Amino acid sequence: MPHETPPTVLTVAGSDPSGGAGIQADLKTFAAQETYGICAVTAITAQNSRGVSAIDPVSASMVLSQLRALTEDFQIQAIKTGMLAKADIVGAVCDTLETCPTIPVVVDPVISATTGDRLLDVDALELVRRRLLSQARVVTPNRIEAELLAGMRISSRADAVHATGRIRALGARAVVLTGGHFDGPQIVDLLDDDGHLIELTGPRIDSRHTHGTGCTCAAAIAAGLARRRPLAEAVAEAKHFVEGAIRHAAPILLDRGPINHSWRNE
Repeated sequence: MPHETPPTVLTVAGSDPSGGAGIQADLKTFAAQETYGICAVTAITAQNSRGVSAIDPVSASMVLSQLRALTEDFQIQAIKTGMLAKADIVGAVCDTLETCPTIPVVVDPVISATTGDRLLDVDALELVRRRLLSQARVVTPNRIEAELLAGMRISSRADAVHATGRIRALGARAVVLTGGHFDGPQIVDLLDDDGHLIELTGPRIDSRHTHGTGCTCAAAIAAGLARRRPLAEAVAEAKHFVEGAIRHAAPILLDRGPINHSWRNE
């Protein structure tokens, strides 16, 4: 019998040679979620668990050429954006998204690495706020990213609710404020879908091997949307997938190692 064609998910992001984050993590996640992943590269990075030592952005024209080649040849069911680095790359991505308005877009607003290394310049951040968010079905910031997008400090649940509302006011239909950067024995992600609030609670797993959780969560949500899951269901499934990937992570790197995207196969 012929195999069922898996839905296609496009990621637009930078590379991570350690394999834990960026395009490498996205493609692993798409495969684990039984979708077919394709990618447009925005930047080449030199990084490991200790930090980012070099970033070489791809030209905006090359990013645009990649996107044109892919959108002309594939029936894409969802798009996920990650590290976009520079304003002209953000512009190229926005120009492309305007040509396919019916495809759900998951924006992972990669602004800086966990090590503190900046991955998005100031002008690019403003363009993300002004143009990219209005094209997003959902944006998935952590606390630090949400503070920059919303222009406010977040130190309580009330702050988080206010921040997600401010981010939606920039145009995003929904926001998932992930809870990994908050204190407490549990991780509480807040989904604000057009003002409808859902809290998703899970355990805080005692592991230093958490490299790539943000990329993976956003990619898993995109895969869920590509499989026509309702947003709340896609977010819940993504949270479960990330928890399993942390719980089954192996100490591959010397410091903060990658999560295990293949844990379901073990």
